Amino acid sequence: MFIVIVRVIGSGCPTCEKLYKAVLKLKEEGKINAEVEYSKDINEIVELGLMASPVLVVNGKPVAVGVPSEEKLLSLIKNAE
Repeated sequence: MFIVIVRVIGSGCPTCEKLYKAVLKLKEEGKINAEVEYSKDINEIVELGLMASPVLVVNGKPVAVGVPSEEKLLSLIKNAE
């Protein structure tokens, strides 16, 4: 089975933590088969050409900035599988 690599990149702020916890929840509930990583390296955001956080990166590709709804989050990750 293909494992998706999901990275949350943020500053460690409450919004960033919220996105990270939402991704972990999807994994714990068995809705996604993913390796979940959390980076607080703001330089990664700049390298992606973005200026806001948190950034959701799926398989190396930024797919969202901010905290999408659980339904949208699931869709973004599933579409990358």
